[in-house]
Amino acid sequence: MSITFGLVSIPVTVHAATEQRSVELRQVHVKDGSRIRLRRFCETEGIEVPYVEVARGFEAPDGRVVVLTDEDLADLPLPTARSIEVLGFVPADAVDPVALDRAYYLGATGLAGRPYVLLREALAESGLVGIARMVLRTRESLAVLRVRDDVLCIQGLLWPDEVRPPKGLAPDAPAPRRQELRMAHTLMDQLTEDFRWEEQHDEYRKALEQVVAAKLEGSEPPHAPAAQVMPGRVVDLMAMLEASVEAVREAHGTSSTAPGQAANKAAPKPRHHRSG
Repeated sequence: MSITFGLVSIPVTVHAATEQRSVELRQVHVKDGSRIRLRRFCETEGIEVPYVEVARGFEAPDGRVVVLTDEDLADLPLPTARSIEVLGFVPADAVDPVALDRAYYLGATGLAGRPYVLLREALAESGLVGIARMVLRTRESLAVLRVRDDVLCIQGLLWPDEVRPPKGLAPDAPAPRRQELRMAHTLMDQLTEDFRWEEQHDEYRKALEQVVAAKLEGSEPPHAPAAQVMPGRVVDLMAMLEASVEAVREAHGTSSTAPGQAANKAAPKPRHHRSG
């Protein structure tokens, strides 16, 4: 595969940038725990078909079926079949995170190294990302091309018509008071100071492993904590924010400044809104 922008072509290799580390669960029979296996049957012959005889097909409106082989799908007459075609460049914050898909690293060796480094440095200095078309796993998609740890990274994007508009979901509530906003910014700043990426881990996987271990031992597995229910009455939002700030400070051993004083001192920082 090659990156193409203008008349420049950079041969690259594609490597998965992410991996799933979830606990693998199998389908089993509740009665005895036996493995459940899916079988492929031919509707016409009524027999089980081996995997090597299974292909993908398209059914036409008149009922005829076109069988498509792996070779057909790999050799589609697409300009982007074997390339990552850069269509243009946009500011990084112009990419809507909702549309992001799986990411891949792009490597290059030999003579491709020089144009690769050129594109990498140009992207890094400009603060822009490339918007490209590519075909991966028999499907064409948009993609964003950016730099991560001195390596070019390509990440799939949903097509614009695949992202649903959030119509009718915004609550009909009054605008917050300025004092509440100041306290919210204080809480955000406090949480930002104490946040560490490296400390984050998959709590779901850990909880699932605990339940599995308990069942293997024949003991009662741990249960989820009771769900918090919003009270039916109007809550004092300012009091909740002040209590939240104080709780974060106590949890991290920071100096205890009166929440009301902190709210008065903390001026809201400018927020950069991301365009969709």
